Amino acid sequence: MMFLPRAVSVVTVLVFTLLSYGNAIRSLPNKLACGGDEAHIKFGMSMRFSEAPEYQNGPKCAVLARNGMLLACDPSVVQIAMTIDLEYLRGTVAAVHSVLKHSSCPENVFFHFIASDSSLVDLAELTRIVQSTFPSLSFKVYVFKESIVNNLISSSVRQALENPLNYARSYLDDILEACVKRVIYLDSDVIVVDDIQKLWSVSLSGSRTIGAPEYCHANFTKYFSVEFWSDLEFSEVFAGKRPCYFNTGVMVMDLVRWREGDYTRKIEKWMEIQKERRIYELGSLPPFMLVFGGDVEAIDHRWNQHGLGGDNVVSNCRSLHPGPVSLLHWSGKGKPWARLDARRPCPVDYLWAPYDLYKPHDQPHHHHHYRKQKQQQLIYSSRAL
Repeated sequence: MMFLPRAVSVVTVLVFTLLSYGNAIRSLPNKLACGGDEAHIKFGMSMRFSEAPEYQNGPKCAVLARNGMLLACDPSVVQIAMTIDLEYLRGTVAAVHSVLKHSSCPENVFFHFIASDSSLVDLAELTRIVQSTFPSLSFKVYVFKESIVNNLISSSVRQALENPLNYARSYLDDILEACVKRVIYLDSDVIVVDDIQKLWSVSLSGSRTIGAPEYCHANFTKYFSVEFWSDLEFSEVFAGKRPCYFNTGVMVMDLVRWREGDYTRKIEKWMEIQKERRIYELGSLPPFMLVFGGDVEAIDHRWNQHGLGGDNVVSNCRSLHPGPVSLLHWSGKGKPWARLDARRPCPVDYLWAPYDLYKPHDQPHHHHHYRKQKQQQLIYSSRAL
């Protein structure tokens, strides 16, 4: 099946949502009560996903596969890195599904999945799940050693932000194969509704190492403590720059420049300072802003409609920002699968639902309930998506 990208209105997407909403969904447990092989067996029995449609390249796509598979090191291939774990597995699967569905050349996309070495689900099981859900997908699962970062993590405003796997994005230069020169990093709570090739084609000008949508209207000072701003040794890191807030859940990263600049170590140094001086509250984000603030390639805002999960403490509902949308991001406490399962969804959560491939065991009537609720609640003015 070939799916060509195009700008569509939210109204069009909602019609599609009403007509083609997938299987009912159920929340993912935060952790398993049992351990070892028994945990793996119970996980394999409980987590089932429908097989995704086979999305094929359009007629203008280059043939990059060799013997039916892409090479992870091919610079012509769109390289995407994501973390993969038990708690966010449904989100990861939905995100991959959305990328493939809207890509003009879905067969020319390679996924790098990073799993924690402390995961209750082993690599073989994660690989099996991805392969069975996306039989034609080119991907590799890597292991992130949490011991590398455990002693550097400080407490945050939300416990989820303290998960060591959140910091894997700072170590992609070491985790991925050295031949991978460029990568798109995506969080697991996103949905892509445009051709990923467009994001991949963004150029990082000059010596810039990362690109991301910037939000210069946001109050940048609030992301750091009073102690930080009162200490000239700290605050001078932004001297001569115009730093803006950016969200690290969507980034284009030049790993060659990253390695040359030893940026992992620079991020670690700020984390060490944080352990001693408490200069911020928001987990893995502030070190990125300290290292790259004022030197980020600004990408169109359409590539990160973030904050759809509410704020970091409360799972409150938020509407889409005005303007075109290419990527929806449920950053914040609320996740769409959890709110839908609890039957307390926000209107934007219904835009996530069609990409959910999770197969429930005991809730066959969810669809009717969601469809009826959607018709009653989901009202948006037309805007480009």
